[in-house]
Order: sequence, then C-alpha cells, then structure tokens
Amino acid sequence: TYIVPTAAIFVTDDKDKQAAALLNNMRVYGTCCLTLMALVVFVGVKYVNKLALVFLACVVLSIMAIYAGVIRTVIEPPDFPICLLGNRSLENHNFDKCMKTEVVKNVTYTTKLWSQFCTSEYLNASCDEYFTLNNVTEIQGIPGLLSGVIKDNLWGDYGPADMLIEKKSQPSIAAKDNSEDYQKPYVFNDIATYFTLLVGIYFPSVTGIMAGSNRSGDLRDAQRSIPIGTILAIVTTSFIYISCVVLFGACIEGVVLRDKFGDSVKKTLVIGTLAWPSPWVIVIGSFFSCCGAGLQSLTGAPRLLQAIAHDGIVPFLQVFGHGKANGEPTWALLLTAGICEIGILIASLDAVAPILSMFFLMCYLFVNLACAVQTLLRTPNWRPRFKFYHWTLSFLGMSLCLSLMFISSWYYALVAMVIAGCIYKYIEYRGAEKAWGDGIRGLSLNAARYALIRLEEAPPHTKNWRPQLLVLCKLDSNLAVKHPRLLSFTTQLKAGKGLTIVCSVLEGTYMARGGDARTGQQNLKAAMSVERTKGFSHVVVSSNLRDGFSLLIQAAGLGGMKHNAVLMAWPAGWKQAPQSYPWKNFIETVRETTSAHQALLVAKNIDHFPGNQERLKEGTIDVWWIVHDGGLLMLLPFLLRQHKVWRKCKMRIFTVAHMDDNSIQMKKDLQMFLYHLRLDAEVEVVEMHESDISAFTYEKTLVMEQRSQMLKQMQLSRTEREREIQSITDESRGSIKRKRSLVTDTPSPSTLQVPRTCIPQDEAQLIHDRNTASHSAMNDKDAAATPDRVHMTWTKDKLVNERIKNREGHMGVKDIFNMKPEWENLNQSNVRRMHTAVKLNEAVVKKSQNSQLVLLNMPGPPKNKQGDENYMEFLEVLMEGLDRVLLVRGGGREVITIYS
Repeated sequence: TYIVPTAAIFVTDDKDKQAAALLNNMRVYGTCCLTLMALVVFVGVKYVNKLALVFLACVVLSIMAIYAGVIRTVIEPPDFPICLLGNRSLENHNFDKCMKTEVVKNVTYTTKLWSQFCTSEYLNASCDEYFTLNNVTEIQGIPGLLSGVIKDNLWGDYGPADMLIEKKSQPSIAAKDNSEDYQKPYVFNDIATYFTLLVGIYFPSVTGIMAGSNRSGDLRDAQRSIPIGTILAIVTTSFIYISCVVLFGACIEGVVLRDKFGDSVKKTLVIGTLAWPSPWVIVIGSFFSCCGAGLQSLTGAPRLLQAIAHDGIVPFLQVFGHGKANGEPTWALLLTAGICEIGILIASLDAVAPILSMFFLMCYLFVNLACAVQTLLRTPNWRPRFKFYHWTLSFLGMSLCLSLMFISSWYYALVAMVIAGCIYKYIEYRGAEKAWGDGIRGLSLNAARYALIRLEEAPPHTKNWRPQLLVLCKLDSNLAVKHPRLLSFTTQLKAGKGLTIVCSVLEGTYMARGGDARTGQQNLKAAMSVERTKGFSHVVVSSNLRDGFSLLIQAAGLGGMKHNAVLMAWPAGWKQAPQSYPWKNFIETVRETTSAHQALLVAKNIDHFPGNQERLKEGTIDVWWIVHDGGLLMLLPFLLRQHKVWRKCKMRIFTVAHMDDNSIQMKKDLQMFLYHLRLDAEVEVVEMHESDISAFTYEKTLVMEQRSQMLKQMQLSRTEREREIQSITDESRGSIKRKRSLVTDTPSPSTLQVPRTCIPQDEAQLIHDRNTASHSAMNDKDAAATPDRVHMTWTKDKLVNERIKNREGHMGVKDIFNMKPEWENLNQSNVRRMHTAVKLNEAVVKKSQNSQLVLLNMPGPPKNKQGDENYMEFLEVLMEGLDRVLLVRGGGREVITIYS
C-alpha cells in the first residue's frame, strides 16, 4: 500500500483506525506475494535465475528514471503542491484548495479547509485559535535540484511520536491552547524518530551482500564469482543509496520527506512523481525489487538451513535436510516461508526491521570475527584467494557491526546476543563433531601455549599451591577401571579445579597392545565422565608396571602444568599375591615420588569411600598429625569439605605428646596455629609413653634439634620468628627439649608443640641437606657394624613372641619413620618399631574408629630393599581396624600459609 495507495482493500476515515487498516492491507498483499514467490522457488532455482534478470532490468530502469527525474527538476520542476497552515503541514484528503476563503463574483465563500477548523461554514463561525492567527501557504513539495532546499534538510529533525511536522523556516504564530491539535487535519509523526532507530530500519535494505555466498553451491566458479560479485554489489549499492539520499534531500521539501504515509500529498508516490517519464516505472521497479529480494532470500536461506541440517550441527533441524530428488530443500523452504509469514503478520516494518538488522549484523560480525581470528592465528589452511586483505579490515568490520547493534537498539542487541549464545551452547552440547575445525579451538591452543610458557617462568607460590593429581588407576582383565571410587575421591578432592591426570599402565609392547591401550583410554574417559572427574586420561604400554609407573611420575604433564601429587590405592591383597610384584611395585612407586619431590596419597579400602551422589550427614575427618610434613595433612580435609559429599563432616586434629608434657599448652598453641591458618577444626592431644612416640619421630626430632641449635646461633629475635611462622618446613611441632649433644645413640625426649621459630628458606634447605647427609652417614655406619640376622616378615604373633624373648622394651627406640638398613634384620630395633606401630594403631582406633576418614602421616620406605616386606607389614599394622584411611606423604615443600 506504500506503492499503490489506491489499491487498498481496507479503507477508513477514522484517523485512529487508519494505521490498522494500512497494516491489514500489507498482511493481505504480503501473504499473496509470499505464496507466489515460494511457488517459484519450489519449482526450481533455475526459474529464479531467469526471473532475476527480468527483475534486475526493471530495477535498473526505475533507478535510471529517478536520476532522469532529478535532472529534469533543474529544467522544469513537477507541479506537486502541499498546503501549510502557518508552518504546519496539512492533510489534504478532505479539501482541494489550499485557502481559507475564496472570492467568486465578488462574493466571499469559505472553503472545505475552513470547515475542518471552524464550527460552521459561515464567516462568523468560531474557529480554531491557531487557524485564526496563521495564514495558509501553498508550496511546492518538489521544488527542484537548484531550489536550495538541501540547506534545510541537511540536519536532522527528530522528534517524539505524535509530534507535528513543521517547516521550521516558515513563519508561525503559536496558539495558547493546543489541546485540540490532534483532532485537526495536521500531519504527525507516527513513531518517535531518532538516528539509531532509523539506522536499524534502513539497514535491511543493504543486507544482500551474502547472497553469493549463500548460493555458492550453484555457482560454476565460486572462488572467482563471489569476491567480484560481492565487491561490485557493495560499490554499486553504496553509490546508488548515498546518491539517492543526497538527491532526495536536494529536490524534496523536508515536510514531505518526513510525511511517512503521504497524507500531505493525497498519498501520491513522491518518488514516482519525481521520476521521469512516468510514475508507473517506479511502481513496477519497486514491486519487482521487493520480489527479487524476496526470491533471493527464499533461495539462499533454505539452502543454508539444509546445509546445517546435513552437517548435523543442530540435531533437531535434521528433518529439514530432506528435499526433492534434485536436491531442492523442500522442508527448509517451508520453514523459511513460515518465518517470513510471521514477519508479514507483524506487518509493521518499523517493528520488524530492527530485529532483522540485529541478526544480519550478528551474521556479519561473526564472519568478520572468523576471518580476523584465522588470520591472527596464522592457520595453515587459511589461504584466502583474495589478496587485498588485512585482518584489521575484518576487525574494523566486526567493531562496526557490534557498535551498530547497540546504536540501533541496545535491548534488541542483547536479545540477539543471548539467542546466539544459547544456540552456540546448544550446538556445543548436542551438536555433532565434524572434521572441520573452528577458530575458538585455535584461540584455545594459543592461549594454552602462552599460559604454559608463563607458568614455567617461575615456581608456584605457596598461596597458589593446590594438589595437581596424577591418579594411578588399575584396569582389570576387561580393560575397565577396577576402582572407580578412586575417581570419585579425585573429584571430591579437586572440585573441578587444577590439573588431574588419570593414568594406567599395561604390560607388554605397544605394537602388540596398542589397541588395548586405546580401548583402556576410552574406558578411562567414560569412567571419568560418569564420576564427573575433569582432567586428562592416558594409558601407556610398558614392558613392566614398574617402568610404566616410573615413566608416568617423571613425564606426565606439560611444562608448568605438571602434577605435584600422586594418588593411588593401597594394594589390599599384597599378602595373598602369588608373586611379590604388587607390593614391590607399590614401594618402588613410593620411592619414585619421594625422589621426584612429589606428595603421595594412598587410599586404603578405596571401594568403601563415598560416591559423588552420597551425602555424609554427620561424622568427622580425623587428622593424626605426627610429623609436620609441609601442611598437606591440614590442607586435604579443608579441600574435601568444599565438596557436598564431605561438607557436613567436622575436622579433628590429633597430635601426640609425652605423659610428662604440658598437654594444655600444646593444645592452646595448636589452636592458635590453626586460627592463623583460618582452619576450623577441633584439637585433641593424645598422651603416650615416651618410648611409644620417640621411635615415631627420631629422624624429624634430630633434624629439628639441629635446626633449633642453629637458630640459637643466629640469635633471631622473637619478632622475626613470629613473622616467619608460615615457612615451617621440617621443624618441630612442639617446644623440643634441646641438648648440647646433637648426635647420640638414643634421642633426647621431646615434647610436641606448635613451632614458633624458623629460618629463611634457602638456609633452612641447606641445614636440611647437611643434617640429612650426616644422619644418613651415621645410619650407614651403624648398619655396617650390625651383623646379619635371619630375615622375617613381621606379624602381631611374631611381635608377641619376640617381646617374650626380649624384655628390654623399656629402652629408647629409633625413629620408625626412618627406615634404616636394620629393617631387613631380625633384631631388637624391629621389635621396638612394631611395638610402636601397635601402640599408635591402638590410639588411632580408640579415637577414630567411627570417623568417616582418617588421615595419617606415611613413613618413607627403607633404604635397603631387603626390608620392603617388613615395611609393608608395618603399614598394615598401622592401619589395622580402620575402614577409610588416607596415608599422606608430603613432597618436601610448604603447601599452606597464614597469608591470604
């Protein structure tokens, strides 16, 4: 109805209903045109191509007619009058003469315009105040190219809805009462006008540049045709649009240009009046231009939708991948036509155009972004044939699209971005994996490379330390995960943060078991997905398990993203194993982690640990803090309680003291230490006989006493000591009773309290190295002097028999955590060690038998491998009677600090 107003089906004289009547006309004619165009496209794209030439010829003729009409206005402007009352534009539907009165044979008569503003047709009638104060003026709506009207039209004249359209340069006298203006035949703005809104309305007229790309499958040489055709289309349309805007502003009055429905010119087509030789050229050209654009959309969009459906990117769209035998997208065409019909039923171009602009701009934004990203990443397969290209052009285009989205309508822009994000996440979650890559993956690879390089520049600070786990899983004969609860515990400990590498080892050669390795890795991934373990999986094939575990401990990870802790299950059936390989591999793994300065976590009865779906309603996580080993024992319960499985469990910390120690002061000191660490835990001091604990802490006590002596020599002030409280590495957990003799056959009795002193990290490490070296030399010397005895595996029964034979149990014992070469010999030292293990186990069982989880310090393996079986027996006795146990061995560095 814009093109041919006289063809309107719905007509009304009520001003309030005219807009609705116009939209109804658009719905009827739009539906008819859409049906015809859909039928043409359904017949075949070749008919669209044939019709496109006809449509193009008509559009070119109409454009030439406009330019010819503009030139003609220089010689003879068309007679196209409009009527102004003061400076206000008037609707001329109900009058034919632009005057208040006319004189016929010396008699003054009122005109039809008079009756629009006055109560009657007589001269003495009461008239509108503004009508009385202002004169009526008739001006030309198309004054011509040389009229200078472009000066008035050069600047914007925006306003709110229902604002009067006025010619600012025309004189006018304002009336006092304007309340009745809306009932008068003035021309008003139907909507609020501002620059950004008009940009959004205008933008869809320049969105045909992707037509060639959408039909690339139908082009003979797409690589040659698309660049040339697209550039020529952009240049041609840009010139036509810009020149038309300038020429219209130079030839047509502003009040006519702002008259959206042509009320001031009796709904006559203004551009048709301007064109030469006939307005019908513009009518036909406009109609065919609309049909041509519609046919291009109905041709390109279904093919694009069909391609998406064939690729399986969006699963629920797969039904639209079907079509006729010749490949025509029948179902996709029906969906496209249905979407178009929705727009027709909305009818208001002012409401539809901004929505279309948003999605076109989103499309162009992502096209530019893809080009820029591919260029910046220097992707080898990104080889554009068009040579005159630089990534800054794509980046500029992307920025302009994004800016234009928010300039046009910020709320539509946000809605479009949310819809695009939802589609992307849906495709990512449900979409099919395809062989072609994407720029996001390239960005991720570059970002990962950059991050790994930065991580390797400096070691992590204690504040940033978190367990980066290497999980050693065992596969059964069917290559399935034997202990899936190990993965559950990993998830609970990590909560999706940090690095997790789940590995397994197969015995054999890779040539023979390469397929098994791939199957096992797939099973690992499946188990990790079920247990919601976020990380990486890897299965290696080695000639034996020992070498495979060693390889993983040494080489797993990449750059700065390497593991700092190893998690494995306790070999439950090591006693019943027909061969000694299981427990020997276990001990060698312990030695490997110690040599690599990595923490070790060993879970006993891992199959009894709670799953991710379980919720522990109550209970405790008990930490038996025998030796300070970097603070890992403190940190692990805190991390576990962050997960919903362990969240309601309370944390308890047990420390061990002598009978004659000040247990109350020790408890206060430990509570203050936990307060500084911001850990919420109950503290309990367990008193044991001196012989029961001195064996457990011999090596650590020796090192701590030597360090304490060094601190005295350095004469550190009390302030400096408290400032260094967070750098505790291997010092005493209590106020140690120092003696002048540092190396004796029997260690001095000591009380365990929270340490208050420390030394700088470099000096502390130096002292630790020297002390360890001297201590090892002393042990070797003692071992050499000890005669060989009968080798035995220690059990409780053997312990009882040995205690009957040897009544010297009251003598001082050595550190059972320092497995010296005497482990392989049947001597009094083994008796005392086993005695200490039994006593310590009795204390742990008494206090923590009903706890949800028990964390214990894990002693190191013996230096002499002949004592490995005794070491396994000692660990077994230490954990006897406990259901869920986690043995923890630190990696030799502080992992917790009092500073945020």
